[in-house]
Amino acid sequence: MVDALLPDFVWRALLGGVGVALLAGPLGCFVVWRRMAYFGETLAHSAFLGVALGLLLHVEPMLGVLAVGVVIAVLLARRSPADAVAEDTLLGLLAHTSLALGLVALAFMEGVRVDLFSYLFGDILALRPADLGWIGLIDVAGLGLLAWLWQGLLALTVHEELAAVEGRRVKALQLAFMLVLAVFVALAMKLVGILLTVSMLIIPAAAARRLARTPLQMAIIAAGIGALAVGLGLLASLHSDLPSGPAMVVAAAALFLLGRLLPQRG
Repeated sequence: MVDALLPDFVWRALLGGVGVALLAGPLGCFVVWRRMAYFGETLAHSAFLGVALGLLLHVEPMLGVLAVGVVIAVLLARRSPADAVAEDTLLGLLAHTSLALGLVALAFMEGVRVDLFSYLFGDILALRPADLGWIGLIDVAGLGLLAWLWQGLLALTVHEELAAVEGRRVKALQLAFMLVLAVFVALAMKLVGILLTVSMLIIPAAAARRLARTPLQMAIIAAGIGALAVGLGLLASLHSDLPSGPAMVVAAAALFLLGRLLPQRG
C-alpha cells in the first residue's frame, strides 16, 4: 500500500538521504569537536569551481568537486603552523576565491546551461539509481575508514601534541579526515546543495551532543537525527511543495531545538 502511495523517486531520495546521514553523523561529530566548520564551508564553496571544472572537461561534476576538494585538503594538511597567513584567513581566501572563480568560469562557458539553484540548494528528488550505488559505496568506504581511524582521531581531538608524543601520525590522520570530508561534500552537494552541505554535518552532531555520554553514542545519535531530518524534510517537501534540501535542514534545526528542551545526559 505504501509503495503505491510513494513513487520510486521518493524512495530513492529517502534512501540516498539516509545514506548520506549515516556518514554525516560521525563525520559531523569530529567537525564539531575539532571546530572545523569553517574548513567544511571552504570545501563547500570550492565545489562551484569543481562543478565548472567537471563541465569544462565533460565529466561528472561531482568528480570535479571531489578533485578540487582533495587538492584543497592536501594543501591545508601540508600547511605549516609557522606560515605567515592565519588559518582562518587562508580558509576565507580559498573559500571565496574558488567560489568566485567557479562562477566566472561558468559565465564564460557559452552554450552550457547550468541550474544554479540545484547546485546551491540540491535536488535530492532527482537522484538516479546509479547515484544510490555511489552513495552506498562511499558510505562503506567512508565509515570503514572512520572506524579504522577512530581511536587516532579521538586522540588527536583530545590533545594533538600528546597524540604526537604517543606515536600517532598526526599529519596523516589530519589528511585522511580532510579527504573523507571532501568526499562527503561532493556527495552531499547533490542532496542539499553547496550552501547547505555543512549544516547537515553540524546540526545533527550539535543536537546529539546533549543526548550522548560517549563519543560513539554521539556519532550514532547524530546519524539517527540526520536520517530523521531527511525523512521529515522530504515529508514536508511533498506535503507543502517546499524545496527538499532546505526543508531537511529546517527539520534538523527543529530537532536540535527540541533536543535543547530535554535534560542533558551524563
